[in-house]
Amino acid sequence: MTSDRTPEYLAGLVRELCKLPRETEWLEFKGNNSDPQEIGEYLSALANAAAYSGKAFAYLIWGIEDGTHRVVGTRFSPSAAKKSNEPLETWLLRMLVPKIHFRFHELTLDGQPVVLLEIGAAFRHPLRFQNEAFIRIGAVKKPLKDAPDRERELWRVFDQTPFERGTAMERVQAEEVLRLLDYPAYFDLLERPLPANRDAIIEALSDDGLIETCEAGGWCVTNLGAVLFAKRLEDFPGLRRKAARVIQYRGKSRVETLKEQVGGKGYASGFEGLIGYINGLLPSNEIIGQALRRTVPMFPELAVRELVANALIHQDFFVTGAGPMIEIFEDRIEITNPGEPLVDTQRFVDTPPKSRNEALASLMRRFRICEERGSGIDKVVFEVEFYQLPAPLFEAPPGFTRTVLFAHKSLTEMSKADRVRACYLHACLRHEMRQPMTNGSVRERFGIEERNKAAASRLIREALDAGKIRLVDPEVGDKLRAYLPFWA
Repeated sequence: MTSDRTPEYLAGLVRELCKLPRETEWLEFKGNNSDPQEIGEYLSALANAAAYSGKAFAYLIWGIEDGTHRVVGTRFSPSAAKKSNEPLETWLLRMLVPKIHFRFHELTLDGQPVVLLEIGAAFRHPLRFQNEAFIRIGAVKKPLKDAPDRERELWRVFDQTPFERGTAMERVQAEEVLRLLDYPAYFDLLERPLPANRDAIIEALSDDGLIETCEAGGWCVTNLGAVLFAKRLEDFPGLRRKAARVIQYRGKSRVETLKEQVGGKGYASGFEGLIGYINGLLPSNEIIGQALRRTVPMFPELAVRELVANALIHQDFFVTGAGPMIEIFEDRIEITNPGEPLVDTQRFVDTPPKSRNEALASLMRRFRICEERGSGIDKVVFEVEFYQLPAPLFEAPPGFTRTVLFAHKSLTEMSKADRVRACYLHACLRHEMRQPMTNGSVRERFGIEERNKAAASRLIREALDAGKIRLVDPEVGDKLRAYLPFWA
């Protein structure tokens, strides 16, 4: 939402808001009203009104006289307020769905106590308090269901506002922008020289939508700018949970954790460091050649790189409390991101990915962090086949997308599900290359010698029986038979 606010910043913000000629739909002044029910309803109404008005935040301020906007002080203290012996802030958070970022600030202005409630705009869905959504129209707060025209327009706003255009921090001066964002990494990734002056740097960041001008003065750091180039994601509380987590376990289960690391940098500026850290944890195999030993990673580096990039880019940022996670086991690596896939997991190879975050995906491609659209999963499957590993597993547990890469297994160690999945993805990859799958290509995929054609035929029969592949022409003899994925 915002970084930690200094007293000077908060005082300046309140004074700026007091300069407005009157209350707005996203700004309300109060005296001493501390009724928790009323505060909760205003939280919903103001958050929804801010989204409707295109504002990053809404504000509820105690201690300012309505009409004159004179500082009169307040007796309300949110830190001491309770609802049924539960701290007010905790109770409010429990009553709100979906969870949003809001924060009480207690400050002194002109010698008087003032309370500022800073509320993040609603996103994806109207904010509900005790299962009812409210809206502020003019100076009136009312249930959203009683304003059907406003409700329809609000849903239209949610549909048209991507995550990247949201505001991670507002009213930031140019010097603060350069402190918060790793701008040298931005120019390095674009292979452009670093401009000689601050104004040129700010202009370049603005041109790519990493920052935007703020109506109240200064700049707004967009979610796009923060999630890609934050020096510390901790500086943006609304994005803290979006940092990538890397967890290494002992053995094949999650019982014992060996290491856990949460990424601190933005995705673009920190990507190479993240990949380097993951590769440093991955198991490796030692291969003995002619008079030489060499160590090779257990999983293809290119495949790991592509899948981590996909998890960062295609996640659903509106899923609160969850971010990308890379889990390393003795025999596999699992890469999970929030958000169910927009493409059927069985069609990952042949269907170009649909991204929820087009601006983010576009920049990551410009930075050469991810492959061109549609080729990434093909490369993952190719790398896995080249090293004759078990086929990757693409899963969609409720609310998430997960890819699993497995360590080497011999053909005899693979389960039937492993063999069928490998045949199916091999057929998909061949189809993308405008070639059918054959007994010969299956032997090459699994490292089966030519004299063991019958073993390859058994693998093909399993995939046929499972309905994952089909014959190109059922009328041809066994030696000329070729196969396609079931959907081709």
